[in-house]
Parts: sequence; structure tokens; C-alpha cells
Amino acid sequence: MSFEFIRKLPTPAEIQKEYPLPAELAEIKKERDREITDVITGKSSKFLVIIGPCSADNEDSVCDYISRLAAVNEKVKDKLILIPRIYTNKPRTTGEGYKGIVHQPNPEKKPDFLAGLVAMRKMHIRAIQESGLTAADEMLYPENWGYVSDILSYVAIGARSVEDQQHRLTVSGFDVASGMKNPTSGDLAVMLNSVYAAQHPHSFIYRGWEVKTTGNELTHTVLRGATNKHGNSIPNYHYEDLNLLLEMYGKMDLKNPACIIDSNHSNSGKQFEQQIRIVKEVMHSRKLNRDIHNLVKGVMVESYIEEGCQKVGGGIYGKSITDPCLGWEASEKLIYDIAEYE
Repeated sequence: MSFEFIRKLPTPAEIQKEYPLPAELAEIKKERDREITDVITGKSSKFLVIIGPCSADNEDSVCDYISRLAAVNEKVKDKLILIPRIYTNKPRTTGEGYKGIVHQPNPEKKPDFLAGLVAMRKMHIRAIQESGLTAADEMLYPENWGYVSDILSYVAIGARSVEDQQHRLTVSGFDVASGMKNPTSGDLAVMLNSVYAAQHPHSFIYRGWEVKTTGNELTHTVLRGATNKHGNSIPNYHYEDLNLLLEMYGKMDLKNPACIIDSNHSNSGKQFEQQIRIVKEVMHSRKLNRDIHNLVKGVMVESYIEEGCQKVGGGIYGKSITDPCLGWEASEKLIYDIAEYE
């Protein structure tokens, strides 16, 4: 075999025991989960704004950003639910580049997965302690879910993972809102089939166990744009796209029809400043059509303290080392603008 087994890592239960979530923070998560659930099920008219860095590369700057977000949340919480992005695993199309804090707690040093698992958990806990906001993360590796299963209030399944059986089945065991992105091909049927799979019970092998799940009725869709055979970005956030998704939802036996619009990635062509215009167009579409208003429950925005991005080792505090992000001032204004629509 070409595998070199370096060391056996602690189980999720062992890491959770060593770095427990304090009881008072568990209560915060419970209440936040209920509020988000009410949005997905239609009991609440509040709007979700999942916002934050492309990748959570530095604990201090990420927690600084989220504390700023908490202050804004106090001003808009009657209309919006702000969910900070703490994305600790970064998918790489070619396998090259920074893969997230789980791989490299220090982006300028070699991978250290034990330190990375601890750093991931500690950052999430610190963020809740300092802001009162529970976060979203992307489940890039299904076997890692247990390390943060008691902490997260939202889970995203990326465009390259949504067709994978293990991702779909693992989500079927979640009790929190989970967004399935459309694949990079843009095939909406693939995305909806993934939602269907995750909403139903399954039996499968997980981390060496035979397990059984009950299905996750909070699983929903996320439109993030597509890429054609020439490598060009194809947006799917326009009014016509939302109408099409609405029609496709109507033809499937799915619970709690809901959609989140990812304003970056192929929807913006990674032109981060376009996220503002895209979000405002989505909000306008919701005003024009009651059915679209009921379907679109939120948006995703990539945002950090400093706008744009830098290379690893660039040394600018609060600036992305992966995809470019909106800066703080533009992000804060956008949040207030979203609240005005609601």
C-alpha cells in the first residue's frame, strides 16, 4: 500500500471531552438552532445572512470579525439572523493550496492534523463565547463532523461534494439546517436529488460503525452558480432561475422547500464586489413574487475585515488568503440594506 499511517488521531468523543462546550453556550446554540429551524420551516419570516471569511485561517482575526458582526446583529435581529461563516476546511479544485485550519493551524507551517482538530474546535467555542453567535461551517470531510457536531448551527455541502453518497447519507443524520449546493455543472436535479436523499432515513457505515439515521427535514438547496465546458461562470440567482427552482421543487416530494443564494463563487465569477449587487437583485426578486419570497430564506456572503485577498504570509490582518472577500465597511452596510428589504 502507498499509505503511510503516521499516527492515530483522537476520536470526536475524545476531543469533545477534552475541549467541552460549556453548558451556557450549549443553551445559546439550542436557541439559535430553534430560530434557524423556524426560518427553514416557514414559521418565522426572518431572513438568514450567512456571512464571513472564505476560510477561517486565523483565530484572532476571525473572532474579531465575528464580534463586530455580533454588534450589528443586535441592531437587525428583529428581521435577520446573522450566521457567521467559520469555514475550517477549504476544498481545492486541483488539491493544491491552503486547505484550511484543520490541515494547517498555521498556514505558514507544515500540516498538523491533531493541532488542527483542536484549533478548529477552540476557535468555534471562542467565537460563541465572545459573540453569542453560533456558526456555519462546510462539511468537506464527513468523518470530521463529530468534532463540531455539538457546536454548529448550519452546515454547507459544497459543489464538489453534493453528488457524493457519504455526504448525503451523513447529512441525513443531522439535526441542524444543512444546505446542498448545486454542483459545478449547474445541474439543479442533482442538487434536489441530494436534498431528497438527505431528508430520508438511511443505514450505512460511518467511522467504523453500522449506523441508522432518521433523515434531516431541514436540508435545503443553495444556488452558487455554475461553470460551463469553457470554464466560464454561469450565474443562477436571477428571477428566472428562482422560478425554475420553484417549479422543480413543486415536482418533488420534498419537505420545507427552501433556498439560500450564494452571492459569490460562480454567481459573481469571484468578483467579490459584485456580491452587493447580486444580493440586492435577489431581495428585489423576493419583493416581486410571493412564492419566491417564501422559497428564498437567505443569502451567503464572503466577507472579512479587509477587502480582497492576499497570498499566504502576506501579513495583512483580517485579509483572506483564499478567495477575495468584501471588506468590513461594505459588509456592514450590506447587512443594513438587507434589513431594509425585510
